[in-house]
Amino acid sequence: MFQPVSLFIGLRYSRSSKGNAFISFISFFSIAGIAIGLMALFTVSSVMNGFENNLKTNMLGLIPHIEVDAKSQSKEAMSRIKSQLSESPAVKQVNLYRHGEAILQTNQDLHGVLLQGLYDDGSSLYNIKEKIVAGNWSLVMDENYHIAISRYLSRKLGISLGDKVRVIMPNASTYTPLGRVPSQRLFTVAALYETQSEIDMSLAFTSGYSLQRVLKLSQSVAPNLSVSLHEPFAVEQVLKSHASIFKDVEHTDWRDSQGTLFAAVAMEKRIMSMLLGLIVLVAVFNIVSALTMMVSEKQSEVAILQTLGLTPAQVQNVFMIQGLYNGLIGTSIGALLGVLFSQYINELLNMFGINLLAGMRLPVKFDVASLSLIAAGSIAMSFLATLYPARKAAKVNPAEVLRYE
Repeated sequence: MFQPVSLFIGLRYSRSSKGNAFISFISFFSIAGIAIGLMALFTVSSVMNGFENNLKTNMLGLIPHIEVDAKSQSKEAMSRIKSQLSESPAVKQVNLYRHGEAILQTNQDLHGVLLQGLYDDGSSLYNIKEKIVAGNWSLVMDENYHIAISRYLSRKLGISLGDKVRVIMPNASTYTPLGRVPSQRLFTVAALYETQSEIDMSLAFTSGYSLQRVLKLSQSVAPNLSVSLHEPFAVEQVLKSHASIFKDVEHTDWRDSQGTLFAAVAMEKRIMSMLLGLIVLVAVFNIVSALTMMVSEKQSEVAILQTLGLTPAQVQNVFMIQGLYNGLIGTSIGALLGVLFSQYINELLNMFGINLLAGMRLPVKFDVASLSLIAAGSIAMSFLATLYPARKAAKVNPAEVLRYE
């Protein structure tokens, strides 16, 4: 099959097993370095994406992505806003919603939570049913003064299904002969949920009607709106595209309560990728070293090729192809090993006796776009590493080199 002469000679040099052993060792080391660095990058990126996806599913799946405050708004106005938001293709669902800061008290302990009151079977909005590990969610929505708490809180407070827990609302109070007393009520634990995330410590659910009574709110007070998006990370774009709806109402989004955590995860992912990227960069510099020594060793051969008709541009292409070949081989091996290692990382950890806390498994999510970008970056760095040695080879003067041959 016909090949351009530069490609033919470059591939021949790359595949040659003869020559300077030290140069061959550096070339092998550069390929191995790129492969190891890329494997580490693929693994870390996939695991961090898995953690981020778990947080997005478990944490953002149980809180409003955007909350529209009904303060100073009538029921008719909130109903109109709900209809407008429901028509947006970016919005998954809009539900009536209330919340209040509460203290859960038992004989054993007490704990502060954000108590969410849901209407119209809010489980469809929050996917709570998928998180329920014990009990009956329908009791929470259908019966007065029933509550769903996390398994973590049930252990901390020393209660289980069917037990009573006192719910105290510090921001709502009643007058008694002893003065103002925080509103409180005994609730029955009807369901336990679990997300295995930080939110288990700070969230509880009840029906909106039960919460409304404990908060001492009249029927005329409109509930807030809880907006769930198809993509929670697109909240900024949604707020901008629906500015006409949100400009006249008070609203908050998930970034106000959980934004710091996700920003920390994103920063950690970037720092880890940058540090591991240095491994690839060091390996790429080995390509520069190997090619530079190769050019010095092959000067006489380059000179002979030029006397046979090869132009400086073709000579330059020969060594660029040789360096790029090493980069492509290293990238291909690293990408393959990275995908395999990420796919079976939990099995490998078990094989070496490395057990995570409470039998957890590392979550893995492959993002084809980001992994492709990492591989493309590795190939691009390999290409850039060939420019200096290739330019040096193109400047070889055949008359000078062959003067004493």
